[in-house]
Amino acid sequence: MILHLYFARRFVTGFVLISAVLFALLILVDMVEQARKFAEHDIGWQRLFGMTLLNTPETLNLILPLIMILATVVLFLSLARSSELVVTRASGRSALSALQAPVWVAFIIGIMAVGMLNPIVAATAKRYIQLSESIRAGGVSTLSISDEGLWLRQGGDQGQTVIRAWRSNADASVLYDVTFLTYAAQGGPIRRIEASSAALEDDGWVLTGAKSWPLELGVNAEGNAEVFETLTLPSTLTLDRIRESITDPGVVSIYDLPGFIHQLELAGFSPRRHKVWLQTELARPFFLVAMVLVASAFTMRHTRFGGTGVAVLASVLLGFGLYFIRSFAQILGENGQIPVVLAAWAPPVASILLAIGLLLHAEDG
Repeated sequence: MILHLYFARRFVTGFVLISAVLFALLILVDMVEQARKFAEHDIGWQRLFGMTLLNTPETLNLILPLIMILATVVLFLSLARSSELVVTRASGRSALSALQAPVWVAFIIGIMAVGMLNPIVAATAKRYIQLSESIRAGGVSTLSISDEGLWLRQGGDQGQTVIRAWRSNADASVLYDVTFLTYAAQGGPIRRIEASSAALEDDGWVLTGAKSWPLELGVNAEGNAEVFETLTLPSTLTLDRIRESITDPGVVSIYDLPGFIHQLELAGFSPRRHKVWLQTELARPFFLVAMVLVASAFTMRHTRFGGTGVAVLASVLLGFGLYFIRSFAQILGENGQIPVVLAAWAPPVASILLAIGLLLHAEDG
């Protein structure tokens, strides 16, 4: 038990140090990228640094498997160089027994990443998107889906428009039973429009079966209402931005994701991508365990045998290969080529079995 705690402490120390170093590097690199991205807008260095802090957690979350591989490599290389690994094996402990502590620590870190880091990343990513749109477009365009339908907000220098639709087609190109509520730039509502459908095209919103009511003070709204067979309204939104807002599951906390999936189904959208993302996040602890096993399969050897650099490179490359396969399976699942559960759980399970096979081959030949 004492030996397992010692290995766990060494592994956690390496993981924290590597995470801190990579986080600092990500801050520096992303700071330059944010300065380039918003070079046309004078937002100041303080706001630029704030944008960087909002964007960095998402990147750190993506490279978590790489951090796990590097932490495992650092652990076993240090144990091999100090001959502690040799002493451990001489005491009768097998390689799989020595791996218990790093594996359990990786699994716990994976659970913490799903339960704690995921909501943080979702909140910061959503806030980053909102601030980016506000800086670039001069107004905020947001989207939300609830039991009351689909809500959109488009903004600009002339004011804000709130859009509510009860449902949409699968690709979000047409909204049905739509209400547009237009607000003045420095005032309250000035116009309400209801339409049977609204399609977003290059010229703006094209409404069919529309009726418009003026909402200015002192004006009879119903008496001055107008009816249009088709009506075109300007828009700062694009179809791609709406689809990205709807289909990006990374901005939804894992705790809110099941309810959000249900709301997507009610609104008429396909929730398949969100279902794959949910299952992939739930399988993340097992994938991190697989990264530990893969890295240990190449580095649990004494340094006097040589080839340490090649072993480290091989473990990192294999880790990248497994990560690519996981991402490819996720894409296949999102496109409906393979079942959701298979897309999310097959890569981590296969990676664990592959790593265990490599370990058994290295130990027993």
